[in-house]
Amino acid sequence: MIINVVIYLSGDSEREDLFAEVQNVVASVDLRCKIKLEKAASRLPGDVQVSYIPEQFPGVVVKIKKPKVSILVFSSGKLVVTGAKSVPMIEEAVEVISELLRQAGHNVKHEATITVQNIVASGTLGKRINLELAALLLEHSMYEPEQFPGLIYRMQEPKVVLLLFQSGKLVCTGAKKEEYVYQSIEKIYGILEEIDAFEVSGLQF
Repeated sequence: MIINVVIYLSGDSEREDLFAEVQNVVASVDLRCKIKLEKAASRLPGDVQVSYIPEQFPGVVVKIKKPKVSILVFSSGKLVVTGAKSVPMIEEAVEVISELLRQAGHNVKHEATITVQNIVASGTLGKRINLELAALLLEHSMYEPEQFPGLIYRMQEPKVVLLLFQSGKLVCTGAKKEEYVYQSIEKIYGILEEIDAFEVSGLQF
């Protein structure tokens, strides 16, 4: 999913187009019913990739093709879904695995409870960043270039972590909603502009 972020700079009519692309949505799910893992692993259809090695991992690993996600199934009826590109994709995956478990002989009746745990997105601010200056002026930031080439900024509202790179590229992680990705990128652009942390050398493609 591409999230387009459009910002109008104050004081003039110039428009900056930013973007972020969601790379991974991780969610926990409660089916509210018990799952017999051995039964599930042996009865799930052949077009689904299934791995169940209880001495190594206490759950069944299921990979489905549509939507293309990985699902960890536990005997408690709890799931972890990862690899999705959007929240609707998570919802679709839960519907698919619920039906597959019914076909495998499980009494999945209730509507599942889905909780998004983490949304990871990559994107760009479209301008190079003076990371040294940003690290000096930004609270809740850490920049140790000898260990990691990016600045780590822990935004308080919305509560996300942004990895900022000199090229203007970024990674947003920790978001609980897709709109938080949008909001955080718009907000960090304004903050960096306010502290004059954008380099004047132009864009890097």
